[in-house]
Amino acid sequence: MSTHGASLPGATGPGQDRWAATPNGLIVLDGATAIAPGVPPAEQYVGALLDALRTGLSSTSDLRTVIADAIDCVSSELDLTPGDGPSSTVALLRWTDHGVDAAVLGDSTIILGCRGGHEVRLCDERLESVAPVQRQSYRERLRRGSGYDETHRQLLADLQVIERRARNSDDGYWIAEATHEAGHHATVHHIDADELHWAVLATDGAQRTIDHLHMAWSVIAAKSDDEILGLLRGLHRWEAERDPDGRDLPRAKRHDDKTVATWQPDTR
Repeated sequence: MSTHGASLPGATGPGQDRWAATPNGLIVLDGATAIAPGVPPAEQYVGALLDALRTGLSSTSDLRTVIADAIDCVSSELDLTPGDGPSSTVALLRWTDHGVDAAVLGDSTIILGCRGGHEVRLCDERLESVAPVQRQSYRERLRRGSGYDETHRQLLADLQVIERRARNSDDGYWIAEATHEAGHHATVHHIDADELHWAVLATDGAQRTIDHLHMAWSVIAAKSDDEILGLLRGLHRWEAERDPDGRDLPRAKRHDDKTVATWQPDTR
């Protein structure tokens, strides 16, 4: 199998996205950005979660169980309290002799390119359904040209408080944090190995700009590590130079962390 990938932080530092390839899988994580007071940083959490998922992907367990067990492991390791800890999206791909399994928890995305030419998209949209009025409010302000001002930052802080209250509940959304049950609410998909031509995993910081610019996922799937990094830098430049105030593509901040990882079968 051939796997490639790259990450680009939205600002200085390593960022809160992580990705890794294992002998039989791909992992992409997007840690939550701390905006509201009291929310711990996600860097340590996503590092520990990445390690736990690496181990879990070597098992034959259902991917939902893999995620649940990893959350449980990290919660104990970091002594986290449900509702107060850092959090992360999870996107997993695992291949075996019998097929390919995919799982998404949170708003990262997996695109599966099938042999017949069609694509299957896995994305957990439950977070988007939380506080729709507040989301619409900050996006409309951006469309009107308000930019990333102090009012915008306060709107995001207020939104994050609501999101924390709705975290890991049936009437809210599910995310990797300190409640292992969240793993069992991941969106999953199975496809026969001979039906899958390629796969791309992406965090929302990359996916939303890629979709907005109508880029072809099939083309992205064939890129090398360096070419993926070049793609991410190009997205960053578009945000900085063409849409610095979020009018064309309303988003929480000018630059989010961006990660893309790809898989293709060995065709040699």
